[in-house]
Amino acid sequence: MSIAFSKYHGLGNDFILIDNRHSSEPILTPEQAVKWCDRNFGIGADGVIFLLNADNGEHRMRIFNSDGSEPEMCGNGIRCLAKFMQDLGIATIEHKYQIQTGAGLIVPQMDADGQVTVDMGKPFLTAAEIPTTLGERDRKVINEPLEVAGKTWNVTTVSMGNPHCMTFVDQVDSIPLAEIGVLFEHHPVFPKRTNTEFVEVVNRGYVKMRVWERGAGATLACGTGACATVVAGVLNDLCDRNCTVNLPGGDLQINWSAENDHILMTGPAKLVFTGSANCDL
Repeated sequence: MSIAFSKYHGLGNDFILIDNRHSSEPILTPEQAVKWCDRNFGIGADGVIFLLNADNGEHRMRIFNSDGSEPEMCGNGIRCLAKFMQDLGIATIEHKYQIQTGAGLIVPQMDADGQVTVDMGKPFLTAAEIPTTLGERDRKVINEPLEVAGKTWNVTTVSMGNPHCMTFVDQVDSIPLAEIGVLFEHHPVFPKRTNTEFVEVVNRGYVKMRVWERGAGATLACGTGACATVVAGVLNDLCDRNCTVNLPGGDLQINWSAENDHILMTGPAKLVFTGSANCDL
């Protein structure tokens, strides 16, 4: 069976998008998604995103990472999904889409300049919400020591519906990401694994970040990671609530509102190409 797809990217974080509204379950299995994401033998992507109908008439997002795991949400991915929905001709309400995810309702807005602004909701901050055993269940984990690869790192944890572990460093480009990222991801203090961000503060309104994504490895950008990074920066009094996050693929603008605690993420989403492929390639 041939399946139509579209390839999109958000700052180089790339996804295969499938219009899956005809079914309540993804048309691909996690194992098939791994094959599709393979950059040598498949289409190549950091994940496969499925657009499904929700029971209440809204839309639903599901995503399989390149390793076949299923995250709760993906910030760059949901911007790509919103652009995909616009390209499919799906009508918006006041230029906004209501999308159900494993992290709850997320609302992307299609901006006049072609970018997408996403209301990412409120961050989760207690150890139980991350989840992590690094601190007491009902306490925040801020600048706590964590032993990884024979070195002590001071880390701050935040959940954007998916877990993140941030550590602030002097020079982010010097971090051996491929060597230590996986050790953070699978550290026993994170029972559901974790995304890991290494952050260099240039000034209070501009930070540089490199990310090791849970289930995908080193990627060029991570939307939820950028949001979590600004939250961690504010908690450590290192950056402002309105902050530009520079990633290898480009910049995201993050605004953590002091009024309602919601985080707004603004960035691009671009169509790369369309095509069709067999389930098992």
